[in-house]
Amino acid sequence: MFTGIIQSVGRVVRVENKGVDARLTLATGGLAMDDVALGDSIACNGVCLTVIEAHSAEFSVDVSAETLRCTTGFAPDALINMEKAMRLEDRLGGHLVSGHVDGVGTVLRFEPVGDCMELVIRAPETLAQYIVTKGSVAINGVSLTVNDVNKTDFSINLIPHTLNHTNLHVLTTASQVNLEVDVMARYAERILNYNR
Repeated sequence: MFTGIIQSVGRVVRVENKGVDARLTLATGGLAMDDVALGDSIACNGVCLTVIEAHSAEFSVDVSAETLRCTTGFAPDALINMEKAMRLEDRLGGHLVSGHVDGVGTVLRFEPVGDCMELVIRAPETLAQYIVTKGSVAINGVSLTVNDVNKTDFSINLIPHTLNHTNLHVLTTASQVNLEVDVMARYAERILNYNR
């Protein structure tokens, strides 16, 4: 589990194709690796990935074809939001994020509003029902609060701190982003529809 509070912005150093799968080598962007062991999880752009090799300035992960199919943002030189898995004693500053991306959204608008940036994203129709005004959503692994929802489109206001400490500042119209809806909404739907 993760909190959606990004700890560093790294970069894709190398992509090695392994048939339909891939091995990624990622520069840590200053993420402290002294407490990371092989097998630990690190969320990379919101995707929970397992460390298979680690050094002080970079680490490697294997990514399955299914993960590559359902996510975006792992091209060579791409900036990557990184967060180590939370510990029980950590503060939960964002919301509970599983690192299991639900789908890919498309940026419709990204423009200044005062000192902030308004980000408008179109979610896949299958996810739109889980996105609610003042609810939580993870975008590229960043825990954010939804400002407004209009069918499949939703808006977020990004404060300067978030822009300066994540890869969201590089978004443009038509950019693709990884989306993870609030897991509580999914559980609520399952409970309500179980016997229907």
